[in-house]
Amino acid sequence: MNSGTLLDQFIEALRCLPGVGPKSAQRMALHLLERDRDGGRHLSALLDAAMERIGRCTVCRNLTEEEICAICANDQRDAGLLCIVESPSDVIAIEHATGYQGRYFVLMGRLSPLDGIGPAELGLEDLASRLGQQPPREMIIATNPTVEGEATAYYLQRMAQQHDVAVSRIAHGVPLGGELEFTDQSTIAHAFSSRLVVEDS
Repeated sequence: MNSGTLLDQFIEALRCLPGVGPKSAQRMALHLLERDRDGGRHLSALLDAAMERIGRCTVCRNLTEEEICAICANDQRDAGLLCIVESPSDVIAIEHATGYQGRYFVLMGRLSPLDGIGPAELGLEDLASRLGQQPPREMIIATNPTVEGEATAYYLQRMAQQHDVAVSRIAHGVPLGGELEFTDQSTIAHAFSSRLVVEDS
């Protein structure tokens, strides 16, 4: 509780991290205080800097401390390939598991009307503008194979077709209901290399 001692507040603050419960938070806090105060100070400084300086790329919406991220600023990347993903963790997964050399657009979520997440929250107006002004030759939809991910993929497919952009989906070697960031690299590589062109309906 925030009304407790500083130690109690420290432990409670660590619980904001995903998957960290009361026991894990207590173990982390006590480890830093008992065995690694220098590590804790380093973590604190980097955490403060990251919160202040890391924002979104103005082109692709990925996380970066620059106005334009390193991928978008790289002239060697193929601007004719545009991969649409749900989160920055998906960019990391694809970069590590494949030889993909195109560009990205990061939605920072997926369509979920029940949670109040619509096209505006995903930056789809920016994507539509990008498709209209600098249409790629292929838009690769790499949303997760969940119900919301599939609905988002269908919406993206319709957007691409309105701008006469060829659409492909990554093959579903990724298990239904799975998340890219938790899928092994060989599965991601196979799914990515086996992506299928989406036919107009």
